[in-house]
Amino acid sequence: MTPDEFFMLRCLELAKSGIGHVSPNPRVGCVVVHDHTIIGEGWHKKYGEAHAEVNAIESVNNKSLLKESTVYVNLEPCSHVGKTPPCVDLIMRHQIKKVVIANVDSNPLVAGNGIKKLKEAGIEVSVGVLEKEGRELNKRFFTFMEKQWPYIILKWAQTEDGFIAQKNYESKWISNDSSRALVHKWRSEEDAVLVGTKTASHDNPGLTVRNWSGRNPTRIVIDRFLRLSPRLQLFDQQVKTICYNVLKHEVQPNLLFIRLDEKDFIHQMVKDLAAQNIQSVIVEGGAQTLQLFINSNLWDEARVFTSTRKFEKGIAAPQLKGRLTDEVKIENDCLEIFFPLS
Repeated sequence: MTPDEFFMLRCLELAKSGIGHVSPNPRVGCVVVHDHTIIGEGWHKKYGEAHAEVNAIESVNNKSLLKESTVYVNLEPCSHVGKTPPCVDLIMRHQIKKVVIANVDSNPLVAGNGIKKLKEAGIEVSVGVLEKEGRELNKRFFTFMEKQWPYIILKWAQTEDGFIAQKNYESKWISNDSSRALVHKWRSEEDAVLVGTKTASHDNPGLTVRNWSGRNPTRIVIDRFLRLSPRLQLFDQQVKTICYNVLKHEVQPNLLFIRLDEKDFIHQMVKDLAAQNIQSVIVEGGAQTLQLFINSNLWDEARVFTSTRKFEKGIAAPQLKGRLTDEVKIENDCLEIFFPLS
């Protein structure tokens, strides 16, 4: 491992501290190094607050060392005025000697302009250190910026004999307590969680992070013909909820009904989620909704729990063709992670 990779790895570790707090901004960490020693570090802690570079530079006790220091940051410093001033201006003001970057920012408001401004100011810039790891950390952000749709995660639990629910749609509980706690952790890390009509009706899910600490995601439900009972937990208005349908558009406190055309419903919905600035979605069911995303090639990752339980008959689990990248034992459950083949 080179010194640049070592310090960039620390940036990525710091950036992870912002998971669940910074979206729709990317996860960014920053390290200030003088004479091979870290003299300052920081990360983007919360959306709307100071960026990683600001926090790192402010943490340096002896600011006179900055002129002979290198700043490591996993994403190109911003060059535009958003909720905070441009980070490149701060770096230039302190006359930082060198900036090492993992990834160029895909945001069209930045997209190389930050790097250009730094170079024009006479600052040495190195790009591409741990680029792959940086893209993995911010895959939601890059997917959103480059494809104009959210990063879509499919998640379900299935029995050993391949069922997602019993014939009466009862599915509680296929996976174990530890697996369910992990799902609540995942919810706290993503912008939204989505279910279809049958799952909402039969399970009456809250779709919150009650078994974990963190923010609740926006709840998304597909109810094309508005057949769901308003007494369901999804409509309690305690958490922001969007109901996609073909009948009406209506705004209530913490509850938004969005009307879409029946034709190409799923693609319209994903496009609207992007318009709502939702960068990541966990699709949690049911089987028909999950299969709809699979058949439409609208998924980026799938997380599948398989338990040791057997139903012998019931609602079959979705059929997925993907590339298996990881397999983890969670007590008596097996968690498999898939990505699209192409």
